[in-house]
Amino acid sequence: MNLKDLENKTLLLFGKSRAFNSDEFAAQMRFHKISVVQKYSDAVVMMVDGKMMTPYEQNESDALYAQKKAPLISIDLLEEALAKHIDADTLLMSLKLSHDKERLKGFLKNTMVSDALFLRLLKMYTWNGEDFFENDDNRDVTAALIVRFYDKIERNHNVQYATLGLMHLIAQCKNEELIEAIFSLEPLQKTLKNPGKDANFKIITSIATHFITPQNVLTKLAKSANVYVKTLIAMRAYCPALTQLLLYESGEADVFEALSFNAQLDKNIAKKLSVHPQYAKNMATYIELDDTTFAMFAAQYRVALAHNETLTLAMQKTLMFVHDEVISLALSSNKHLDKEVVEQLLADSNEEIHANLYANPNVPKERLQEAFKNERFHHALSSNPNTPSSILQKLSESEDMKILEALAKNPSTPVEVLYQLQLHSKFERSVKENPAFGRHIQSENIGWEI
Repeated sequence: MNLKDLENKTLLLFGKSRAFNSDEFAAQMRFHKISVVQKYSDAVVMMVDGKMMTPYEQNESDALYAQKKAPLISIDLLEEALAKHIDADTLLMSLKLSHDKERLKGFLKNTMVSDALFLRLLKMYTWNGEDFFENDDNRDVTAALIVRFYDKIERNHNVQYATLGLMHLIAQCKNEELIEAIFSLEPLQKTLKNPGKDANFKIITSIATHFITPQNVLTKLAKSANVYVKTLIAMRAYCPALTQLLLYESGEADVFEALSFNAQLDKNIAKKLSVHPQYAKNMATYIELDDTTFAMFAAQYRVALAHNETLTLAMQKTLMFVHDEVISLALSSNKHLDKEVVEQLLADSNEEIHANLYANPNVPKERLQEAFKNERFHHALSSNPNTPSSILQKLSESEDMKILEALAKNPSTPVEVLYQLQLHSKFERSVKENPAFGRHIQSENIGWEI
């Protein structure tokens, strides 16, 4: 719809505006030089069906439409065009100069304005030192924020009335600008300075752990958040090198420990932390290895390295050639073992190593089938998602409670076996928490409560 075509023309409005309040609607129409009347005349070039039309207005609208007096559109179409033609910079300047909080709130509640404009308007809103739901104005703005961006709000419309609704919104968010906008809101900044165990603190932790939280937000958290939040950032799957450095410079032991678990830890920081045995062991286990980092830990932390799932075949062989049974035992539980190393470990006579291997999903199925002949390895096989379903079915006939518990948790256990296991009170919870069983129930849509 082109508003230029309506300039200096007259519209007939039945009922009221919907997205804009009446004063704002009138102001927008004046800005676009469009006259609005409530009675039909020959000057009318378009009719608009608004909200809250009286029966009389509805009848008149129907009659005029039937007579083809003028084209008829809905108020939504007109307001969408008005919102699209808002000059954002002019509006923001006007609101800044006028300090008109009611008008600002009206735009924030207007579902027709773009998301980009909404976020700019949100930055202008003042919370007056109070929380998201502590007064009516704040409640309205918070609800408008949640309703606008919450995915499938129609399925969970009550979420707009709870502070945790913001936490759930962040959890499903795929928009960096939205996360940054929420983080900058006054109630969260206030919580950041005075951390507690309230709902706002949970929102901050959700931001700290979200995979798309922008670097500038992480940097601010690394500088000003409490130790707990810093540890969450330190263990993120993606934590920028600059943020890692800020965390390291905090000098806090808990933060150091959290950094030592980060697979993407910066090598320079890793080198500094490696002088502490407790951190070095963690890094050897979890850091993403290359030749440099492997060499950093290969002399003193071979057992920890054997657990590292980023070991290359060459690194695995290097550890094997040490001929240390403790290292071999650690390697046997590594779920990214190369099949060549698997065969070498199976040649070892150590039964504990064999048990670890038969629980390892990276071991070939034919080896698992051979292991089934030995009852001592049944428990290991029952927990292995790579074990053939025919064997898992046979294992379900066992009277060993440990084997049955492992089957209840195994995502590869046949569904019919899981149905039988959930009838037993000891395994009911494990079956319901089994992701494969949950997917089955949802796909069958039989109303099972997970």
